Amino acid sequence: MPSSDNPDSQPPASANHESRITNHVPAHLAVIMDGNGRWAERRKRPRMIGHRAGARAVNLCIDFCLEQGIEALTLFAFSSENWGRPEEEVGALMKLFLNALEREVEELDRRGVRIRFIGERERFAQALRDKMDAAEMQTRDNRRLTLSIAASYGGRQDIAAAARALARDVVDGKLRVQDIDENAMATHMALADLPAPDLFIRTGGDHRISNFLLWQLAYTELWFTETLWPELDAATLRRALDDYARRERRFGLTGAQLAPSTNPSAA
Repeated sequence: MPSSDNPDSQPPASANHESRITNHVPAHLAVIMDGNGRWAERRKRPRMIGHRAGARAVNLCIDFCLEQGIEALTLFAFSSENWGRPEEEVGALMKLFLNALEREVEELDRRGVRIRFIGERERFAQALRDKMDAAEMQTRDNRRLTLSIAASYGGRQDIAAAARALARDVVDGKLRVQDIDENAMATHMALADLPAPDLFIRTGGDHRISNFLLWQLAYTELWFTETLWPELDAATLRRALDDYARRERRFGLTGAQLAPSTNPSAA
């Protein structure tokens, strides 16, 4: 059951449960950064002020992941559906995106962050695509943290692209139809070279995944908070990780199967 950041909503772990808690940080964190516009509206400011404030929260989230030893961070920056927003807002977002790339890449590279983008980048202006390509090239050998930015991305779009790739392989004689399975599909999905996200966080109060990483989130732990993205702080992220550490991840098995064996002769 998805959880929130209300401490009263978390029951204390039983002694039996304590033996099977994850008790470690997630290797891969996925985040929907929601609430920029509402943050600005509540202050009677233009929505773009909220997006600029949200950019500072991105840096805080990256800092937190580096401090905690999280290996991969995937941020939902701009969905395929966001192109339907007012033209003025989309244009301002693109300018903010471009400026952030120009300003932040050197520092992220220095800190060992690999930057990558997933989504239909051909929909962006050439100048922005060039910056995206340059950022990926400059940071391609970094291994401390993989920062994946989902831009012009949609989960259904991702699945459809993988299906088209498999269809091309069949037409070209590289693959038999009967060999198409989950593993074959997974190799053509975005983020195929990364483990699936362990923990998903959505700020802003909505309890849905909004077409984000639909394939990859199948067994991800979900965590929601009322906190608006520009208000994000390390304490909120810490609550999410603490809650994750109390979860029992069964992946379709039973709790008894995951419990340590009580048979001393067992291998």
